[in-house]
Amino acid sequence: MNNLYKIGIVIVVILAAVYVKLAFFGSPDVVENEIQNTEKVAAQEPKEEIPENNEKIEYQIVNVFFIAHNSNGEEVYRAVKREYIPEYGSQLKFALKALINGPSDKEKKHGVYTEIPAGTRLISITESPSKVVVNLTSDFENGGGTDSLYKRLFQLIKTVKINSNLPLYLQLNGKQVDVIGGEGVMISQPLSEDFANE
Repeated sequence: MNNLYKIGIVIVVILAAVYVKLAFFGSPDVVENEIQNTEKVAAQEPKEEIPENNEKIEYQIVNVFFIAHNSNGEEVYRAVKREYIPEYGSQLKFALKALINGPSDKEKKHGVYTEIPAGTRLISITESPSKVVVNLTSDFENGGGTDSLYKRLFQLIKTVKINSNLPLYLQLNGKQVDVIGGEGVMISQPLSEDFANE
């Protein structure tokens, strides 16, 4: 009986020692796995890039032409700056979208306006090494009379020319136009700022 009692005590002591080792000191395999898992998590976490203090972010600006009055009360074409957003395509495409969207509320309060009719949309713009083709909806030619047609054409031409040196061709609903508007304004292509005198 004494032997069984002694064997029981030895087993209890061994089990207690194993328990203490696992509970307080852990298995080397478990510790190693925890370290590896921690390293994996750290590697997966995105690292925040902090720009250097002397690094400056440069914003690209495009110019869009609207209409305003100068100090003498005369109508003038005014270049308005827009911060270029690359997600919208090329700088020229972005400038044309900004032109069609018209002046901001703040600009309107300062007397800036547009002759481009509401509802006009940019269908497409094709920029090749030799020319630029701007395809607008036919809303572009609606309403306003001859004077308004000239002004909106000048807005378009000036906006394209300040952002590109290439010849400009205008299409409405996919067709190149030589006559525009209900008044039948004749235009020759490529468009230039002298189109009214041609």
